[in-house]
Amino acid sequence: MVRVVVALILLILAMPARADELRPGYLDLTEVAPQQWRMTWKGPLKSGLASRATPVVPNGCTVGTPQRTVDEVALKVIWPMRCAQPLAGKDIKINGLDRTVADALVRVAPLGAAVQTGRLTPQQASFHVLEKASRWNVAQAYFVIGVEHILLGFDHLFFVLALVFLLTGLRSTLGAVTAFTVAHSITLVGTTLGLLGLPQKPVESVIALSIVFLAVEIVKSKPGELRFSQRAPWLVSFSFGLLHGFGFAGALKEIGLPEGEVPMALLTFNLGVEAGQVMIVALALAVLALIRRVWAPALRPVTLSVTYFIGIVASYWFIERTLV
Repeated sequence: MVRVVVALILLILAMPARADELRPGYLDLTEVAPQQWRMTWKGPLKSGLASRATPVVPNGCTVGTPQRTVDEVALKVIWPMRCAQPLAGKDIKINGLDRTVADALVRVAPLGAAVQTGRLTPQQASFHVLEKASRWNVAQAYFVIGVEHILLGFDHLFFVLALVFLLTGLRSTLGAVTAFTVAHSITLVGTTLGLLGLPQKPVESVIALSIVFLAVEIVKSKPGELRFSQRAPWLVSFSFGLLHGFGFAGALKEIGLPEGEVPMALLTFNLGVEAGQVMIVALALAVLALIRRVWAPALRPVTLSVTYFIGIVASYWFIERTLV
């Protein structure tokens, strides 16, 4: 067991950027006047999209001089583009996507027609523009992104797992998870709409610290002696959930929201996050129930082993995010 835990810790520490690195690219093609388009490409630096992936100009279109900007998280390039024919029926492609592990969202917004949104992957690097589309392809794309964010954003995943390990009863667990959901939904919506805001770097550091806090609470918990987080789990999860919501909002800001479909994208992204969260909680509770049924004495050692793993990795993230 010790060897397995050490191996997992070394594996995670070898890839620290995966903690909360939902970094898909974002390609937007907006028709600003008849036959006049604006093509915007946003390639995050950490996912490799900025250096390895490039959007392809659609057939029948020509581009002018690009405007390039680079900040600490992404490369952004804007081209003026002229297309003699509508983009309906054409394929939108990104070269080099197969040389990364990242996805990319594509948004096509023609004048007088519905916005279309697609999701490109290294295995499927082209998007076919339909003759007619609805907002539901926006919903599908952002729902999948939301699920991926909670499952692949390890710090949020670790926090939810720690809640399950900390609380013993199903009622208290569901209450804490619900409070966490309500809290991060508030700050996610508020930040995305420009009503709230905090600097992203300290938020990410405190998110890592919230996981360390729960790990310490689990290790120090004793039968018959409830810790503060066990006496008021909803308060703890709600408070930290507000911070995690700022983290979700930061990731969503880097992805970008389709103009004209912000409510749908925001709603389905949040629903995707909740769906992923439900999967995590259900799987963790099932595993714990199985251990109790098969070999109850192993429950505490297994819980402590996983908790130490989570706590050590979260401590590393906290130090990295604070110093870097």
